[in-house]
Amino acid sequence: MMEAQKYVWEGAIPLQIHLHESEITSLPPPSPALILAPRIGYLPLLLPLIKPYFSSTLPPGQDTLWFDYKGLPLKWYIPTGVLFDLLCAEPERPWNLTVHFRGYPSNLLIPCEGEESVKWSFINSLKEADYIINGNCKNVMNMSQSDQVELWRSVMDGNLDKYIRSSSKLKLGTVTTAEADMVGQVKAGKIPVRLYVWSVNEDFEDMEDAPEVDNWDQISYINRPLEIHKEGRHF
Repeated sequence: MMEAQKYVWEGAIPLQIHLHESEITSLPPPSPALILAPRIGYLPLLLPLIKPYFSSTLPPGQDTLWFDYKGLPLKWYIPTGVLFDLLCAEPERPWNLTVHFRGYPSNLLIPCEGEESVKWSFINSLKEADYIINGNCKNVMNMSQSDQVELWRSVMDGNLDKYIRSSSKLKLGTVTTAEADMVGQVKAGKIPVRLYVWSVNEDFEDMEDAPEVDNWDQISYINRPLEIHKEGRHF
């Protein structure tokens, strides 16, 4: 289990980030930025790497960072790895994204005030997970400020060991064998999972022939209880 978790945390996606042509004010235009982005990370957190690279060519104005893929604005609160898996049926490496510092599409994306917005989106997801596992979200709500900062920093840095230490206080794990023996029976573990579902209305034989996602209405997410039937047993 630990090995699988480590594999996920160490996963990364090579990005080739192009500045949108409407925001280029110098000649020759800047070459794309090449960045290795953590799969568990979030696109807005790349700002400290991207802004200095493109700063000399940006038009005057206030930064409102957002990204698009083939014209589709990307939802900043979805982890980078999930966005990649959703939108690249046939993996594209490097993943070519366009970055914008102006003209935030507020009619399509909820506002993002930088790292603080991403942090609270993550914390809210933790509350949902806590509620599913424990029936309430008191463990997350009662976190001290220092524990909260340490937990978020571990996600920012991709530090699994620090994350395990910080999150152990939240009691978000499933029932272990020892716990099952203590009560004399195996309790059902509750595992919080959010499934993003891509709705396709046409037939295709190969993933490379899959139609492109050009609207977020084609993507829905499911986080309702799921039953599993296997070998005569019901979970």
